[in-house]
Amino acid sequence: MCHQVAARVQQRARVVAPLLDIRRHRALLQRQAHLLGHAGEQVAEDHQGHPCGPRARHWLQNIGAVSSPASFLLPPLLLAACGQPPRDAPAPQVPPPQGPLPSPRQLAWHEREFYAFVHFGPNTFTGEEWGRGDEDPAVFNPGALDCRQWVQAFRSAGMTGVVLTAKHHDGFCNWPSRHSRHTVAHTAWRGGRGDVVRELADACREAGLALGVYLSPWDRNHPDYGRNDAAYNDFFARQLEELLRGYGPLFEVWWDGANGDRGDPAKFQEYDWNRFIGLVRQHQPEAVIFSDTGPDIRWIGNESGVAGATCWATMHSRRMDPGSGDPTPAQLNAGEEGGDAWLPGEVDVSIRPGWFWRAPEDARVKSVPELVKIYEESVGRGCSLILNVPPDARGLIHETDVQRLAGLGTVLRATYGPGTNLAAGRPARASSAWGGDPAFGAGAVTDGDPRSSWAAADGQTAAWIEIDLEPGTVFDRVVLAEPIALGQRVRRFTVEARDNGQWSAIASGTTIGRKRIVVLDTVITADALRVSVLDARATPLLSELGLHRLAAR
Repeated sequence: MCHQVAARVQQRARVVAPLLDIRRHRALLQRQAHLLGHAGEQVAEDHQGHPCGPRARHWLQNIGAVSSPASFLLPPLLLAACGQPPRDAPAPQVPPPQGPLPSPRQLAWHEREFYAFVHFGPNTFTGEEWGRGDEDPAVFNPGALDCRQWVQAFRSAGMTGVVLTAKHHDGFCNWPSRHSRHTVAHTAWRGGRGDVVRELADACREAGLALGVYLSPWDRNHPDYGRNDAAYNDFFARQLEELLRGYGPLFEVWWDGANGDRGDPAKFQEYDWNRFIGLVRQHQPEAVIFSDTGPDIRWIGNESGVAGATCWATMHSRRMDPGSGDPTPAQLNAGEEGGDAWLPGEVDVSIRPGWFWRAPEDARVKSVPELVKIYEESVGRGCSLILNVPPDARGLIHETDVQRLAGLGTVLRATYGPGTNLAAGRPARASSAWGGDPAFGAGAVTDGDPRSSWAAADGQTAAWIEIDLEPGTVFDRVVLAEPIALGQRVRRFTVEARDNGQWSAIASGTTIGRKRIVVLDTVITADALRVSVLDARATPLLSELGLHRLAAR
């Protein structure tokens, strides 16, 4: 797979805001409360007495004021129904949002953190990375295919879902598409009655994993590609609808930007992105859409498994408009502070040198330490990690890959799993709290509740928080998190540790976002820890401050 950054066409939602009945209002606000913790609870409580109480109106107006094409649709809906706040509306009693905000589907995607990528098709049997589209479908014959074995291997690593290449660039369909003859239906596998997408969907449902699909826009098998734009777009839309409507809920739809014919004007295809995005929104409204530049999640700019040490979840939408010029890999890797769209990064990397299985690479599978490092430099930098694990020609995840996934899961659970946070429940204090309210006090970062947050006093963009530890606490990882439902704020921070009365600096960093894993240079022994936010775009908020020790491999 080789990415070439594609132009992004913004999908503009049409928002209709009728006067909603109070029961529907309450259901929407309860969902918002779940996502936003105390802030949402205040709005929901205010709402119990009146469809649009003054506190709710003021708070929702603040959200609406910073909304973007990638932000919540709920606030504009409620503001339209409520009308404008009165001039004497009281000041908000919760920290107002900052910048563009994630949509509910983006928030749900952030929570997934880590999931599998599966490249599987004729290339598995031919040894190609990019098939030419003229392969004999009969080459595809995974006699021992077992998607349940795949899913169990993924679960052992702690993955929460899987995205399958339903169709790669060769145009071969891993489902019996009615619109192509280059499919599993024209193979001897399962007597021509097989359906890899169906078998994986069933296995995921049984195991509690989410399913996503990769559908390559570039199709080297279809005769209309690059020659008849309208006809090919109709074909692609029909195949997309088959996947969107036929296999249950999807959490992600993945569109690759690769196109080896891009330099040939005779084969340039003008995609109807608005139409394709609209189909996903219609049939799978909870699914995020990946392409190199969105509209929901972006490519991270490399395929080595590394997000930027500075990594904003925002980008300037103008860079994704047709004709504006593509964002560079460096811009994609770091994101853009002050961007007007919430467009977080997804880190894609393969457990092997290639994306499809090849026998010579059985001895080149990434080690557990390499995989842990990738996790910490992707999930630990506010992104999600999609790790490719390709099945072999039998239709099974190779034994070496299975062992590495299990080893990775063992280390991650022993390092970051339940009961491993050495700061959990410890006493905490801070330089200030929002409005002097204990609900936004320092204890929120050690209470184990991701919905609660410490917030510094209004107007401050620098603040600190300290945690008292058991004497002799030993750790080498610091985990920080911002409540991103209210935006991304922190620009720069430092970490200090105290031992025997002496404070010393042990780390510094820039962005935090959804999660920041600070890997320390050495193992630290301390009886207290201080995190100082040196600069932020608005009042600093933290929902987690954890200390961990890397488990033995």
